[in-house]
Amino acid sequence: MNVLFIITDQQRADHLSCAGNPILKTPNIDSIAKNGVRFTNYFCTNPMCMPNRATLFTGLYPNMHGVRCNGINLPTEVPTITHTLRKKGYHTISIGKIHFQHYSPVIKRKAKSWESMDDWTSEKKGKRVRENFPLPYYGFNEVEITLGHGDIITGHYQDWLKEKAPQHSSYLKKRLDQRWMLMRYLYDETELPEEYFPTSYVTERIIAFLERFVKGNYDDKSFFLHCSIPDPHHPACPPGKYKNMYKPEDLQLPPNFIDINNLSNHNFLSNHIKKSNLKDQSGLVKLLEIPPEEKVRKFISYTYGSIALIDYNVGKILTALKNLGLEKNTMVIFTSDHGDLMGDHGLTLKGPVPFKGVLNIPLIWKVPGLTKNAVSSSLVSSVDIPKTILNLLGIRDKILSRTFQGFNITPILKDPNQKIRDCCLVEEDEEGGFLKTRLRHLITENYKLTIYENFENFGDLYNRDDDPREINNLWNDAKFKDIRDNLLRKMLHESLKIQSRYPETQANII
Repeated sequence: MNVLFIITDQQRADHLSCAGNPILKTPNIDSIAKNGVRFTNYFCTNPMCMPNRATLFTGLYPNMHGVRCNGINLPTEVPTITHTLRKKGYHTISIGKIHFQHYSPVIKRKAKSWESMDDWTSEKKGKRVRENFPLPYYGFNEVEITLGHGDIITGHYQDWLKEKAPQHSSYLKKRLDQRWMLMRYLYDETELPEEYFPTSYVTERIIAFLERFVKGNYDDKSFFLHCSIPDPHHPACPPGKYKNMYKPEDLQLPPNFIDINNLSNHNFLSNHIKKSNLKDQSGLVKLLEIPPEEKVRKFISYTYGSIALIDYNVGKILTALKNLGLEKNTMVIFTSDHGDLMGDHGLTLKGPVPFKGVLNIPLIWKVPGLTKNAVSSSLVSSVDIPKTILNLLGIRDKILSRTFQGFNITPILKDPNQKIRDCCLVEEDEEGGFLKTRLRHLITENYKLTIYENFENFGDLYNRDDDPREINNLWNDAKFKDIRDNLLRKMLHESLKIQSRYPETQANII
């Protein structure tokens, strides 16, 4: 069986029409849900790009694979499922964003990276990195990479655009020259037409691979195809008709948008927000900005436009699968790496916050011959994904079987009412940011608990049933003291279980 793994960047669980969004329409992604299982309680292990993407391919929590925050490379000696699949005869290919190595260093300033945007855009270093890009790369036989966000993208996409539409090359270069400033906007305008936008590039290259595959270019191998779309990550800048597809004035702000007034009393966030809104020399604000209402509405409208473009392209890929005779033998997974606050509590983007908008993300899983048109409320973590993929493919790896830290959720794919987990643990280490702190979240069916490294006697406790918008913090409520204390003990126990049992790092024992 083949695997088509579709992952977007910074998409919330409720940003799909099949998830109940009353405005956004995603008929093609919805079609995957109609033929598979959609998970409503799926959570990342870390709400930042690099840590959670590393988890999805290693089956390890961030403290174990080592990518505790953005800017830290995934050690090349840590085994990934693509290493295993390649050894078992699969053709493994990644098209789009990978982000296993940093775009720019945060912890070690001299750390090298094959995904450095500075190198790919340099006239001198760009030639070297293109000619010497190491294959296989973390187990991928083939790589066609995108680096960046919005229309500020380099990598193989930049080469493709130069060949396909040289008239747009100078525009892209100008954008890339200002990349570190532009990529911090919530939204922006693009001059690129739809057909030359990075999302369209990923789709064209995906379909080109599928066409090569059915021609027999890869012998009798099955494939693992990593389709990684670098949208709707900010700056949202949908091209063409997608820019105005959703009107800001037609959009509803989240009911908890006004909760920003309460955050001034939040021991942790009040300090964070104060620092995050200090402007730097470029005049831009940092993560967790508190923007005015009209700016949030426009950000949401542009994000919806970006997702609509993604949905259109997912439809093209699914149609190609069907027309090429691959649909019946291909597992399809749709997910994202983390979410976005998108106006929740008056905040936008991501960062160290106790709210589900950044933690709860889409997961839709279609397996030929298994359950169709089902919704599961069972708790699932991104650390469960690689173990489940190998199980569904009937592959057992001696090394990964003893290092995987997640669960096999195949029983839920067969019966969506099955329960495998009683909680999800989320790690969050902000080592390179301006607040340099650590958070831990514990999510159960009924409650969500958050604790902070620098606040011993303060945390967040929300009743997930009665308070889905997470407005009423129960941490200091005497009625919930026993529940809070039990969850703290549970968090300690779960944290113990995921720590290394070896005298050396995980990377060095295998």
